[in-house]
Amino acid sequence: QVQLVESGGGSVQTGGSLRLSCATRGYIISIHCMGWFRQVSGKEREGVALIDIGGRTIYGDSVKGRFTVSKDNAKNTLYLQMNSLKPEDTAMYYCAGRDDSSCTATRSSDFDYWGQGTQVTVSS
Repeated sequence: QVQLVESGGGSVQTGGSLRLSCATRGYIISIHCMGWFRQVSGKEREGVALIDIGGRTIYGDSVKGRFTVSKDNAKNTLYLQMNSLKPEDTAMYYCAGRDDSSCTATRSSDFDYWGQGTQVTVSS
């Protein structure tokens, strides 16, 4: 059974930083595409960052230059370093994994496994 467990969310002021982690069980991140998504209540889930098996990354336009996705294959853990946070970054953040090594598909519906989410709140 695949489990993805996020941690690291919290409340920060504008300009602050947070580091999210996603620990996985029953899932080998080194051979699968993984990503971070976020969602605000009442809105569609938005892609934040993806990372493929080769470490190549894709970022949403709103986070480019501020967020960095990375992974530790030995620990089977995915990370999201978030810097220069803005109030519009406030959302529930989800870790997701595909049953595929490719990250060419970027929609949330293309991902097979999801964590429970961790809340990030940025105050002005």
